[in-house]
Amino acid sequence: MKRTHHCAQLTKADLGSSVSLSGWIDSIRDHGGIIFIDLRDRMGVTQVKFDPAENPELGARAARLRPESVISVWGKVEGRPEGMLNPSLVTGEIEVDASGLELLNESETPPFPLDDAGGDKVNEDLRLTYRYLDLRRPKMRKNLVARHRATKAIRDYFDQQGFIEVETPALFKSTPEGAREYLVPSRIHPGQFYALSQSPQQFKQILMVAGVERYFQIARCFRDEDLRSDRQMEFTQVDVEASFVDREDIYALFEGMLKRVWSEVLGTEIGTPFPRMQFREAMDRYGVDKPDMRFGLELKDFSETFRASSFKVFQGAVASGGAVKAMNAKGLADLTQGEIKGLEEVAKSLGAKGLAFIRVEGGEWKSPIVKFFSEAEKAALASALDIADGDMIFFAAAPWEKACAILGRIRLEAAALLQKRGKLTLRPDDWRFLWVVDFPLMSYDEDTKGYVATHHPFTAPVPEDLALLDSNPRAVRGQHYDVVLNGMELGGGSIRIHQPAVQKKVFEDVLKIPADVVESRFGYMLRAFTYGAPPHGGIAFGLDRIVALLCGTTSIRDVIAFPKTQKGQDLMAGSPTHVTAKQLSDLHIAVVAPKEPLA
Repeated sequence: MKRTHHCAQLTKADLGSSVSLSGWIDSIRDHGGIIFIDLRDRMGVTQVKFDPAENPELGARAARLRPESVISVWGKVEGRPEGMLNPSLVTGEIEVDASGLELLNESETPPFPLDDAGGDKVNEDLRLTYRYLDLRRPKMRKNLVARHRATKAIRDYFDQQGFIEVETPALFKSTPEGAREYLVPSRIHPGQFYALSQSPQQFKQILMVAGVERYFQIARCFRDEDLRSDRQMEFTQVDVEASFVDREDIYALFEGMLKRVWSEVLGTEIGTPFPRMQFREAMDRYGVDKPDMRFGLELKDFSETFRASSFKVFQGAVASGGAVKAMNAKGLADLTQGEIKGLEEVAKSLGAKGLAFIRVEGGEWKSPIVKFFSEAEKAALASALDIADGDMIFFAAAPWEKACAILGRIRLEAAALLQKRGKLTLRPDDWRFLWVVDFPLMSYDEDTKGYVATHHPFTAPVPEDLALLDSNPRAVRGQHYDVVLNGMELGGGSIRIHQPAVQKKVFEDVLKIPADVVESRFGYMLRAFTYGAPPHGGIAFGLDRIVALLCGTTSIRDVIAFPKTQKGQDLMAGSPTHVTAKQLSDLHIAVVAPKEPLA
């Protein structure tokens, strides 16, 4: 080894010791002819001194060095002079008086600053093009360490709980429901394809049939879908399944896991048990099934208030079976016309025709719709919404779920505008965990005029709703649960169907999947269930999202070593790329160019 210590290890206890260090040159300073180098490795920084008066040749070589070059130095540990201490560094009381230097590799000038302040101002595409430099920044290095510690804490926790880690195949069969898959052509079987696994869902259920009983995996998963700050085409799941459990067992098990991770990574103790909220309540109050509980701005339902209203827009929405929802964005009466226009565009993007509102200023309700309200309707609004001067009231009138979703999004936009004005503070370390439960098992697709599984088709119905599968599938609740933190879904799972007759009924009678398609896609699984499948359930957590929250970033790209851009590109390595004609020929594939350029 070229070093005796790392660069955050030496203290006053090492004074007089002969040491050797290796690393990257963080900075070079010339103080009156004496050269000071801050030498950095993964662990930290140590100051190294080169004094030309003691060794002119060594001092001259040090003066020619460039930042980010890799060097080894050796010398003796000395105390820093009074007034030169650096309390922000672990090694801030000492320096190494160099007696030797080896240049291991010289660096060109980096294309952007490698400190956190400078690096954060750089265009992300440039950072991703030179990702190996971006990862040298202290913040990015801390993110990778946090990911390692979180992963280790998870593995240790499940090992202590009696789980075993089992790897499942990445190459699976195509089951084209849910997100779009990545297909992999088979050279050996021309015209046939594997699919990269979107999750180990079917394999982990098979492992329960196999008697593994307690399985977990840090699993790589793949989905061909549009990317955003919290979504990548390849991502990592904490995947878990257990036999002979019910929902209460799952809640306790995973609250313990998250408690362990937050304690070991952040030194923070989070309270358990987590609150629970039914899906319908979450939608009704917050307009979303992953509510941010750090602030109020709750939605209120005024469907009965406006059932016989003179305002035909609201009255008509209720008459057609929809809902009228309202929200008081307290303190936002000072919205500019541009900001209101922006909110209207958000509402329209979710299917609204516009965004009705009332601005409350100087004791007056200002809105073209107020003239249609009766005194009783205004009194009901004022009472339920606690309307005061300076408030801004927003409305949505639509089918219930759409009305909730529109105002739920406006709620988030309003919170952002309140933060911008300094009227609302959302601390990223205000950890508000929540279980959202009792999701509908099925939802109705107006386009196909049929039912689709809300979660996935292996989710077990709530036992008391099982009889409704034949008569009213939309009313059946699933034993599905999500863990939500500060408006982000960390993970979701369910108790599974383990009886083959029930699973077949869901596939064929409710989802209307033809029997031959069921056999083709899931036949092996249904056969496995006939050989004594135990009751079982599980969950999958997004490891990338967990680590992003732990690191205080909104983008999972900051906690993945080599992520793709929002366009699905690896700018550093330059992928995806074209391949040779021979490669395509070996796979019996012909490439057909699109008629129009893809967006």
